[in-house]
Amino acid sequence: MTKPKRPRDTNQLAKFIVDIASGELELPKTDDGKDPAAVALGRKGGLKGGKARAAALTPERKAEIAKKAAAARWDKT
Repeated sequence: MTKPKRPRDTNQLAKFIVDIASGELELPKTDDGKDPAAVALGRKGGLKGGKARAAALTPERKAEIAKKAAAARWDKT
């Protein structure tokens, strides 16, 4: 099933939207090609990433990063 073209005319577009909303016309389900297991794994890693990185940094490295960030904020001219 191919996706119907979206009308350019305002009135035809309004009818197209009503048809979709009323269920007369159904848009095909798209598959974005992503593996649900991989998406879940990436989300899981993203949730713990910042905390894990902060825990692994030494206090000296944290200070170095903070100084660089402060310099970048104040150096905007």
